[in-house]
Amino acid sequence: MNDREGICERCGKSLKLCVCTNAEPFDNRHFVLILQHPQEQDKELGTAGILCSMLKNSQLEIALSRPSLSAILKRTVDPKKWGVLYLGAQNETPVASGLYALNRKGNLSDNADECLGKLEGIILLDGSWSQAKALWWRNPWLLKTQRLLLVPPKRSLYGKLRKEPRKESVSTLEACAFCLDCLGEDPEISKGLTAAFANLLEKYKTLRHKPSSSKR
Repeated sequence: MNDREGICERCGKSLKLCVCTNAEPFDNRHFVLILQHPQEQDKELGTAGILCSMLKNSQLEIALSRPSLSAILKRTVDPKKWGVLYLGAQNETPVASGLYALNRKGNLSDNADECLGKLEGIILLDGSWSQAKALWWRNPWLLKTQRLLLVPPKRSLYGKLRKEPRKESVSTLEACAFCLDCLGEDPEISKGLTAAFANLLEKYKTLRHKPSSSKR
């Protein structure tokens, strides 16, 4: 950690909000790519940095657009074996919570299990709702990846701390944790991620409600 600057070099948070530990990062099987809008301003409650500090196989790419997935990862990959959490309206929303593969028309894929089973990685768009949509349209290579629909099992831990555009909206970290769970990763990964996020929120609440020093 960079005590002189007061910023954690691993997660990018101020030391007062840092939730990093000395524990070894989780060795996730599915690579996690976070594509963050360069104008994302939520430095205190944002979760992209925490994710990358806790997942061994992850990458944070801060850019409005990139030419391809392979260009970002600096290795040749098949975009069809990668999934992106879909932002658009879907024609058929499952009632049960879970991770679903969608076809190009926004309906549930007929071979959803097969689609999910072949995934090598997931892509998360990080930023406000409008910023995430801008990332979607500025990166046409995303259309080559598998569209994924996440129906979270519960509401975000953000609660009233941050207003979300949809009731089912969750933080980038929570979305990642739920996805990895649905893809059969070690349950300890989602538990660890969620615990770190809860710790961040508690630290934020404490700092926000900390009484100011009385003047004399």
